[in-house]
This record gives sequence, C-alpha cells and structure tokens, in this order.
Amino acid sequence: MALSAGLRCCQRIFSWIPVVIITSIVLWSYYAYVFELCLFTISHTLEKVAYLLVFHACFVMFSWTYWKSIFTPPFSPSKKFQLSYLDKERYELEERPDVQKQILIEIARKLPVFTRAASGAIRFCDRCQVIKPDRCHHCSVCETCVLKMDHHCPWVNNCVGFSNYKFFLLFLAYSMVYCIFIAATSFQYFLKFWVGELPNGPAKFHVLFLMFVALMFFVSLMFLFGYHCWLVAKNRSTLAPFFQSGPDKNGFNLGFRSNLLQVFGEERKLWLLPIFTRYVFSFHFSLCLRSVYSLAYHRSLGSLGDGHYFPMRSQSESRNPLLANEERWEEDGGSDEEGAGKWNLPAGGRQILFGPFGSKVHLACTYLPEYS
Repeated sequence: MALSAGLRCCQRIFSWIPVVIITSIVLWSYYAYVFELCLFTISHTLEKVAYLLVFHACFVMFSWTYWKSIFTPPFSPSKKFQLSYLDKERYELEERPDVQKQILIEIARKLPVFTRAASGAIRFCDRCQVIKPDRCHHCSVCETCVLKMDHHCPWVNNCVGFSNYKFFLLFLAYSMVYCIFIAATSFQYFLKFWVGELPNGPAKFHVLFLMFVALMFFVSLMFLFGYHCWLVAKNRSTLAPFFQSGPDKNGFNLGFRSNLLQVFGEERKLWLLPIFTRYVFSFHFSLCLRSVYSLAYHRSLGSLGDGHYFPMRSQSESRNPLLANEERWEEDGGSDEEGAGKWNLPAGGRQILFGPFGSKVHLACTYLPEYS
C-alpha cells in the first residue's frame, strides 16, 4: 500500500517535467528577445518600442491561456450518475454478468444516456463507480471520469475536455502567434548575424537559436492546431475522431456554427479570451440526437461515438422516446435543488436546467454555476 502510494507520488512529480520544460523555454525566449535582441541589438528606438509592446501582448495572452489550460480542473459526472447505495450493493453482489448488465440498463433509464459500449452494455466506470455520460471517458492519469474528454495532454499536465477545451485551443493559437512574431521580427537580425554584419557576442547565439526554436515550434503547432480546428468543425474529439460503423459518423455534428458555439459560447467578444463562455441553446444537441436516433432505429442498430451504440427502445414507450424521456429528465432535475445551476435564455425563452452540452437531454451530466 505504501509502495503504491509512493509510486503515485513520484508519478505526479514527474508529470510536471513537460510543463517545467515548456516554462523554461518560454522564460529563456523572453530573455533572449527582450534583452539580447531588443535592448542590446536593435538600435532604432521606435522599432524597439513597437516590438516590445506587441511582444508583451503576445506573451501575456500565451501565459494566460497556458495557465488556464493547466489549472482548470476537468469536469466530472454529477452525483446523479453515481450508483445509489442499494444499486451499488445489488450490482456488486451479483456475479452473473448478464444480470449486472440488466441492472445498469434499469438504472440508466432514469438518466440522459444514449450511447453504449461496443458490446451493447451501458458504459460503466468500475473505478469511479459511475455510469458514463455520452462522450465521457475515464482518464487513468487524472484517475477520474472526464466530461467530453478529448485527451490527456502531458504538456499541460491536465485532461483536455469540456471545462478547458476552449483554453487549450486558445493556448495553441497564441503559441503560434508568439512563435511567428518572434521569427518574423528577428529574421533580419538573424541574417545579419549569419553573414557577419553584426559583431559576434552573446546576442548572436541567442538570436540564432531563438529563430530556429520559434520556427520549429510554429511548424509543429500549426499541424496540431489545424487538426483541432477540424475536430471542432466536425464536433469530434481526439479519442474518437472517426466512426467505424453505422449511419451516424457525424452524429454530434450540429453544423459549423453550432459546433463552434459549443466550444466558444454565444458571446463572440469573449471568444479570444480564456474565459469560460460555453453556452448553447437546448434544442441544438437534442435535435441532432433525434435525427440520428430515428435513422438508427429504422436500421435497428446505430453507433454514436467511438464504437458506442444507441440503446434501442420500443416504440411502445412513447411516440417519440427522446421527447418523452426528455420531459421526465427535466422534471427529475428540477427537483434537485442542491448544486443545480441555471442558464438564462434570451428574452422570450424559458429558464431551464442545463447540462454541460447545453441540452436538456444532458440535464444530469453536471451542474454549472448560475450565469445570467
């Protein structure tokens, strides 16, 4: 027991090494650009001041987004997805897998869960003892289930998911801006040092190396940022960017604009700032689910996500199973006052409880603070 605790402690310490490396490189680049290039190499005062002003703006935005990506905790499923004491005892005492599967199915009927594992079973996390909401995955590094998990990034030592995906995208974008600005403004002095027009000195090494490092990081970040832009446009994630079977490979795709709003929120003036602004209307995601559910129902089987399947319910439950259960989930959620957050719709809309994906069908995924 003590050995495993010690190993976990060492793992947590070593997991900060990539962050320390990135931080060290950024601090060195700050010194090399501000002191060695601007103060010691550039002679024109106006050029020096302009470079320093723009550089510090890029540096502040890069540092802010990097900080938010690292220290924003990932969102986990709410208590509604945890098994009650009686359900947990009944599940653990049962040794037959088929009966355990049926127990989870009965519990999941009260929850807004549409996707299943490839085997057709309810997606259940044995470690966290929760029924996984749609697009939720367990992170073995963070040791928790993460809502709309994209991936665990070692460079930020954090899970990238619903709570900080916007911050991560902005971090990549401002990192590219930071690198390309350094490369563009130091290029002429790089050439002067290279051909010998400027005298040799400590500044030569810093400027030459600064140019190479900036270009190297820019190229790598460009491909990574482009890939994540494609994921946002398609409303997919790194864990499951492709769908192996079924008619619903774009099951979460709400259209480019709505996909963008799911990540960046309605307030466009805050899109470029690392502030949590995710806010989408209730019908967007549920309409997408209904259309795919209808198609999957007629084909008897449909996948939604990384090999996860719709739970097929009989038409006897309701004319529209999603609409019927959606109303029941809203009523159940409305009675849970503790920790419930409310989203205020624009004028003419009614106030309802929302889950993290801005959908009534995801009411119980988690509850956020009150926004107005």
